[in-house]
Amino acid sequence: MQRLSTASRAARAVTVGAALLSAGAALVTAGATTAGAATDSRHHVDYVALGDSYASAPMVPGQVDPTCLRSDNNYPSLVARSSSARLTDVTCSGATTANMASVQGEVPAQFEALNRGTDLVTVTIGGNDIGFSTILGTCAHVTATDPSGAPCRSYFTAGGTDAVTGSIEQAAPKVAQVLRGIHRRAPHARVVVVGYPDLFPEDGIGCTSAKVPLAAGDFSYLRDKEKELNKMIARQAHRGGAQYVDTYTPTVGHDLCQPVANRWIETFAPETPAAPVHPNAAGESAMAGAVQRGLSRHFWHH
Repeated sequence: MQRLSTASRAARAVTVGAALLSAGAALVTAGATTAGAATDSRHHVDYVALGDSYASAPMVPGQVDPTCLRSDNNYPSLVARSSSARLTDVTCSGATTANMASVQGEVPAQFEALNRGTDLVTVTIGGNDIGFSTILGTCAHVTATDPSGAPCRSYFTAGGTDAVTGSIEQAAPKVAQVLRGIHRRAPHARVVVVGYPDLFPEDGIGCTSAKVPLAAGDFSYLRDKEKELNKMIARQAHRGGAQYVDTYTPTVGHDLCQPVANRWIETFAPETPAAPVHPNAAGESAMAGAVQRGLSRHFWHH
């Protein structure tokens, strides 16, 4: 999702991952297909990472692309390093489902990184389609009107229906279209849809402050909306022939209300390098762990 204070910038994105190519990685030889030659013939996975800022990790050291605010310690980079995969990382802050197949300013469409030789694709997308950063900004803005109540919930349900739920429903076919596009361009790839981590306290108890300017009753509302978003994404993954990786459950207890030492999601005023209301390095590491657990050991050595 986009940072609250930064709009998406335009320039050509760079591809990272050349450092992952080991000088000793020999090409598979024609005769190395027998069980006895399994070690020598191990296939190095060609891995393409797609997605928005929760995948690119803006402000998390070290930043390797100032346009897309991409870190070399984002979850795709960590997954690739742990498995010696060849990573092509085109994740970009501010990306929407539309930017998978079309340019994002001057940044090429992320789908351009895919081909028939791609073995693995991860994608985190959908948050910008529902305008989650704008939702958070609105919630922060209305907090002063009723800091002990739930003014954000009242705002988004004022018309008798929940506008955020409506946006999530409208984003579903867009996520489905992304998955179809991936399968068309990388027909042999394993496709993994990576959900969003736990941003708000699971118990709904808030931490209203200058650094977290949300009303007490809106923490549970925003928690529920994030769960709705993840549930929609998971449903589309299952319908679209992809695997869904839950990063919410393994990050519970490390939300933006936790003390700095235990916080994997930063506040509106980050104290550890990261974008506001985004994973810091520990959060990206936790997401990487979830992806690694979701992929069997056999996958990396097929």
